[in-house]
Amino acid sequence: MFDTASLADRIDRIAGDNARLIVAIAGAPGSGKSSYAAALKATLDRRNRALGAMVVPMDGFHLDNAILDANGWRARKGAAHSFDIAGFDALLARLAEPGPDPIYIPLFDRARDLSVNAAMAIAAENRVLLVEGNYLLLDAPGWRGLRAHFDLTVMLVVPEAELERRLMRRWLDLGLSREAATAKVAGNDLLNARQVIAQSTRADIRINNDGAGG
Repeated sequence: MFDTASLADRIDRIAGDNARLIVAIAGAPGSGKSSYAAALKATLDRRNRALGAMVVPMDGFHLDNAILDANGWRARKGAAHSFDIAGFDALLARLAEPGPDPIYIPLFDRARDLSVNAAMAIAAENRVLLVEGNYLLLDAPGWRGLRAHFDLTVMLVVPEAELERRLMRRWLDLGLSREAATAKVAGNDLLNARQVIAQSTRADIRINNDGAGG
């Protein structure tokens, strides 16, 4: 098992003098990817701020609700087919080759349930990028090519019962009724989680994250 300290040490060693290192942090919905990535960034900043570590979430590439509605996919928002995978792939290719100009990336606003374009800038001095998302290691058309962009891959592992508990809490905290939250978790979130668990290729590092929220 890697905690953030030992993983940060490994990333620091691998980064060396490279202009850019991209680390994938994958896991099922509710596995704590965002929390873990933020904690890892904080550890990297303490150890070597010159790495300029930044978190790059995949969720900025959610398709807009209008497109989901037009395709009858709204109830399955968050499923693999509800992302702009080609756009995300193109962004990773750009990020792998840093230049003098910043690269602007979209971020997902969970409260408003939409992506905000050009919401964060990645500069050349941001040498370590922690890319986090459900399907980064998915062995499926459109997704399996992402692995070529990653220098190191991490999978967060959490038992399904704990994922369900966290996902219920997420929706309840966002104001859904228990009935609506239960329907979302059973009819979408856990289906996506099972796909991530069953169809992801093996990561370089697997981390048991059942003690962290998120």
